[in-house]
Amino acid sequence: MKSFMDKDFLLSTETAKHLYHDYAENQPIIDYHCHLDPREIYENRQFENMTQVWLGGDHYKWRLMRSAGVEEQYITGDASDREKFQKWAETLGLAIGNPLYHWSHLELRSYFGYDGILNGDTAEEVWQLGNEKLKTLSARRLVESSGVKALCTTDDPADSLEWHKKIAEDKSFGVQVLPSFRPDKALGIEKADYVNYLSRLGEIRSFAQLAEVLKERLTFFVSLGCRVSDHGLESVPYAPATAAEVEAIFQKRLAGGIPTAEEQKQFKTVLLLELGREYHRLGVVMQLHFGVIRDNSHRVFRALGPDAGIDSIGDAPSVKELAAFLGALDDTNELPKTILYSLNPNDNAALVTAMGAFQTGEAIGKLQHGSAWWFNDHKAGMTEQLTTLAADGYLAGFVGMLTDSRSFLSYARHEYFRRILCDLIGSWVENGEYPNDEKALKTIVEGICVKNAERYFEL
Repeated sequence: MKSFMDKDFLLSTETAKHLYHDYAENQPIIDYHCHLDPREIYENRQFENMTQVWLGGDHYKWRLMRSAGVEEQYITGDASDREKFQKWAETLGLAIGNPLYHWSHLELRSYFGYDGILNGDTAEEVWQLGNEKLKTLSARRLVESSGVKALCTTDDPADSLEWHKKIAEDKSFGVQVLPSFRPDKALGIEKADYVNYLSRLGEIRSFAQLAEVLKERLTFFVSLGCRVSDHGLESVPYAPATAAEVEAIFQKRLAGGIPTAEEQKQFKTVLLLELGREYHRLGVVMQLHFGVIRDNSHRVFRALGPDAGIDSIGDAPSVKELAAFLGALDDTNELPKTILYSLNPNDNAALVTAMGAFQTGEAIGKLQHGSAWWFNDHKAGMTEQLTTLAADGYLAGFVGMLTDSRSFLSYARHEYFRRILCDLIGSWVENGEYPNDEKALKTIVEGICVKNAERYFEL
């Protein structure tokens, strides 16, 4: 029997151990999609206790605690931080098979030097040890100690980016903190607060003006180092419309009307195409996330708002329209580098084959199948994504893992991913499915860990 999470955790062959320990383990990290707060980075936030650094805003953990029957007061309510930590420890202790069990213990080892097991019985020991360690583990220290070279936050077009400016001017911090352009609110024409949001962008009176203002904001983002955009969608729309049609839809919304479902799709299609062309012109990578149903529980949404652990995998048809959307940009040679993520793993093969139709010599893996994310960033989900990409695409050009996280401790997920990656590749080598070619294996592993992302995002 193997020891629990020893140094060869998830590494089942000698080749896997070699690839991980010699080529993957100590590679730096490019976190090209996260939700860290740039203000907390600039101000070098100090966390008071383990609940603040570990449970605050982490809807992965909230969801698991609810599933374990924990009352909301101990999750997002008014219970003390110590009581919340106790309930989390009790929940985690029995969370067999859940990636949070592995992530949490990797984090405890990496940042707090704790090699034991967290459960209800050890909660006090970990609470005391962790809180003492946190006295020396500020936000910046956590990022630096993780080996992060660059991270891309998630920012609204209306954001002033003042904290990014201040971080860039601070020469004492060696990690690149770059903004990412996320115009979801500008696309959300169906939202109740849409017109109010537009006022944050300026006095917008026409669709053409909206598109122009977004392009101006994107140019500003690029001036501060932006390399990537991001779009969170239920599905990728494709319903072409004329300029007159989309203008009429926009005016209808300004007048207080709600566009029909088809009109919403037309509006989003035209605006996304406008942005896609601009991304291509400015060399900005376009990320498209879809296949999700958000805010399923209206009760919880009313109490806590979005990102509260109440989302789920969606099954809306998306690949056919996605291919048409990509084709429209490709037809005029204005398709930017693009990363595609579906939360529904049933879309994996369809996405990889759709990508293959639009690959060019412009870049290695110009179109990328994004890493297994959200409900798929576990051993089975990562293995499925890597295997599908290898079978139907070009795994050696993959840009690798991201955190998609609001937690400064989440960089342990890169270790988890790298172990799974090396175990998969090692199994192919030992099974005679790929030669034991040291040079090629080193290139593949180091590329997926960091070098491909450096090249792809031009860092």
